[in-house]
Amino acid sequence: MHLRRLWIALGLFAAFAAGAAVIYKWTDVDGVVHYSDQAVPGAEKIIISSSSANGIGRTTHAPAPAAPAKAPSRLDYKVFAIQSPVKEQVFFGDEIVSVRLGLDPALKSDQEIIWNLNGSPLTDQALDAVSFALPTLARGTYVIAATVKDTLTGETQTTDSVTFYVRQPSSLAPLNPLRK
Repeated sequence: MHLRRLWIALGLFAAFAAGAAVIYKWTDVDGVVHYSDQAVPGAEKIIISSSSANGIGRTTHAPAPAAPAKAPSRLDYKVFAIQSPVKEQVFFGDEIVSVRLGLDPALKSDQEIIWNLNGSPLTDQALDAVSFALPTLARGTYVIAATVKDTLTGETQTTDSVTFYVRQPSSLAPLNPLRK
C-alpha cells in the first residue's frame, strides 16, 4: 500500500513540475514587448506554474542592468596607417628615410601624434607632424609606430608598427652602382 502512495506522490510532483514554465519578457528599441522561452540579454525572467491564474507560482526577476552606453570614439579613422616607409623596406647608404602617416579624417586641433622609433618617442617632431624625414641612420633594424592621443578624453590609438632596415656600404659590400 505504501508503494502505491509513493507512486501517487511522484505522479503529482511530476504533474506539478510539468506545469511550470520559464518565459522571458523584454521590450525592444521600438517599444514592442516580446515574450520568448529563450533568454535574451536584459530580459525579465517570468516563472509560470499551472496555478498562476490566481498569481500563485509566478515570480519575476528584475532585468540585468544594461551596460552604460559608450560614447563614440573621437579617434574613428577610415585611414590610419604608416604609408612610408613600407614594411621590410631597405635603405642604403646615407638615404634619407621619409616617414608619412596616412590619416583620414585629418587630425583634430585637440589631438596629437607621438612617433616612436624602436620603442622610444621622437621628441624632435611637432605634435601634429604627419610626415617628416629621419636623418642618416646607422646600420640596423628599425621599428616605427605612431600613436594619436586625444587630449580631451585621453583616448589613444596606435598604428601597426613598420619594420625597416638600413644598410651601410663597406669595402666588402659596396653599393651596387646599377641600383641608381
